[in-house]
Amino acid sequence: MKKLIMIINISLVLLLVASEAFQPNIRFVKRYEAEQGILKGLKIIKNDKGNSGIGFVTDFTNAEKSLMLKINVPRANNYKLSLSYRVQKNSGDKYTGISINGQQYREIELKENGEFTTKTMTVSLQKGINIFKLYNGWGYFDIDYIQIEEDISLKKHQRLVNKNASLETRKLMNFLLDTNGKKIISGQQDFSDVEWISSNFGKKPAIVGFDFLNYTVEDSTHAYQDVEKAISWSKNGGIVAFLWHWIAPKNKENEKVDYKRGFYTKYTSFDIKYALENQNSEEYQLLIRDIDKIAYQLKRLEQEKIPILFRPLHEAEGKWFWWGAKGPEYAIELYHLLYNRLTNIHKINNLIWVWNSISPQWYPGDDYVDIISYDSYPSAGDYSSQSVKYDLAMSLGKGNKLVAMSENGSIPDPELLKSYNISWSWFMTWRQEYLKNGIFNDYDHLAKVYTNEYVITLDELPSFK
Repeated sequence: MKKLIMIINISLVLLLVASEAFQPNIRFVKRYEAEQGILKGLKIIKNDKGNSGIGFVTDFTNAEKSLMLKINVPRANNYKLSLSYRVQKNSGDKYTGISINGQQYREIELKENGEFTTKTMTVSLQKGINIFKLYNGWGYFDIDYIQIEEDISLKKHQRLVNKNASLETRKLMNFLLDTNGKKIISGQQDFSDVEWISSNFGKKPAIVGFDFLNYTVEDSTHAYQDVEKAISWSKNGGIVAFLWHWIAPKNKENEKVDYKRGFYTKYTSFDIKYALENQNSEEYQLLIRDIDKIAYQLKRLEQEKIPILFRPLHEAEGKWFWWGAKGPEYAIELYHLLYNRLTNIHKINNLIWVWNSISPQWYPGDDYVDIISYDSYPSAGDYSSQSVKYDLAMSLGKGNKLVAMSENGSIPDPELLKSYNISWSWFMTWRQEYLKNGIFNDYDHLAKVYTNEYVITLDELPSFK
């Protein structure tokens, strides 16, 4: 009997040890009420409707005013920081800045909302006490609290929206996911600029951007070589990206479209609204014709087992291109048509679908978008992290979509991206003067970018085949 009792006791101990060993880590969550912080020149309003705790902090009216909180976390890690704020109705969007442990961290946009709303971002914190400070910026907003939450879950690989995506395409997507937040992938629009980068800095970009411009134009006098160049680039180990400056399919009889400008709204009379609302019309059939022509080119690339970062209907919300001229409803409908025809009719499975807007009104939906992208053209020589636009892109995808800088003038400083946890998947410098004139990106900055360990270049890519 004693042996039996001993065996049972030992078994119970082992069971308890095992259960503790396999128990998931406890996620650290803590809320810090603003009114309990160290306030400089600010006011506390108590018992107002909609706030947490006993009140909130207000009167951010000049640069001398600030809120400071001491954040204590159990380990060095990335944390989700949620900021509860309010901007009064009819007062416009506001901006502020935060610093952590004395280092300026990022600029934040606070949208006019009329009631307390939460804005989230990812921050890096050291073990123990961290000093969080929020400045006035463009003031006249209220702060209720910040909440810190540690995300200990393993990064899940995002499923591509095309469930039949090819093996090569899935490998590329997994690479993007695996590197996200650890490094940024270098990119350059236009194959002709690659050798200039290589000869000056001894490195080549990992991604090159190509264009389907001209592939639907009925003009045999122009040689279209981007597909051939993309095949060559892929054989050299590079990642291929394609956009499509879609020449308008039709114009009035007395108009002649310049093949270099026919994608601009002002150079065409093509009406996307009429075409989509009248599927028996010639205009609609010409849309289908053009999509099918691009499908043929995509098939050529698919046969070569080349995965593509595909960014059609780019910059639609600007309305300077005809596909966005009639507003988000028709741009989204055209995007859906393009997606369904390429994916379900032509069975093209080598595309990672990149949507090019961070505006919620223009978003085609999670079922049609793999990656959300933003075209960044700050002032020449502005190498900042573009944190405001990054946060908007992350918010649009609810944190479940990768975000990329699909075009840029000045390249963000990789050290700032690393320090501030701004995880753009890649950058894609626009061609010619944006790269070479020394104004948007000076020589020393380009050298810093292309030799930085945080930046992935061609020589660091794995095989996707």
